[in-house]
Amino acid sequence: MTGTLILVRHGQSEWNLKNLFTGWRNPGLTEKGIEEARETGRVLAAKSIVPDLYYTSSLKRAQHTLDLMLEEMDIVNVTIVRNTALNERDYGDLAGLNKDDAREKWGDEQVHIWRRSYDVPPPGGESLKDTAARALPYYEQEIQPKVAAGQTILVSAHGNSLRALVMAIEGLTPEEILKREIATGQPTAYKLKADGSLDKRIDI
Repeated sequence: MTGTLILVRHGQSEWNLKNLFTGWRNPGLTEKGIEEARETGRVLAAKSIVPDLYYTSSLKRAQHTLDLMLEEMDIVNVTIVRNTALNERDYGDLAGLNKDDAREKWGDEQVHIWRRSYDVPPPGGESLKDTAARALPYYEQEIQPKVAAGQTILVSAHGNSLRALVMAIEGLTPEEILKREIATGQPTAYKLKADGSLDKRIDI
């Protein structure tokens, strides 16, 4: 028996567009982000995919993305689980800053380290390693067993919390996952075996 796990990064947010560090702040979706979410919902509907359960973070851009997908899929009676474990990486003191302004303040090299190292957090914030430390146990306890039991689960979350899941599912190294881009509004889907390990990645 194999179950299906569908991971979707939220659609483009207002702060993505403005090139700001977002983290746990709560900007809304842009018009492009709204359309990205709707398009993913239409794609899932066209493939007659009806998940058994839906998970999202406590941040409204991920929740709104999920709501828009459900609207396009014409699904109204659902169970949605929201949890901060799936929140974006907390950027701490960088949150709300333009990335170019941050480079001027701290230097290109330091900002690059904060953004692209695995275990060096920005001031007051989280590294990707820290994000994985909260997202992975939640995934392993709450989501993976349901997929392993044959259910179809959809997760609407964020670039870095989803990176943590992808890293574990695909068995990637910290260096490999840091190179993986997860586009806004785009689904990544897997078939998992009964033991929770990867069967195959599937195209949606």
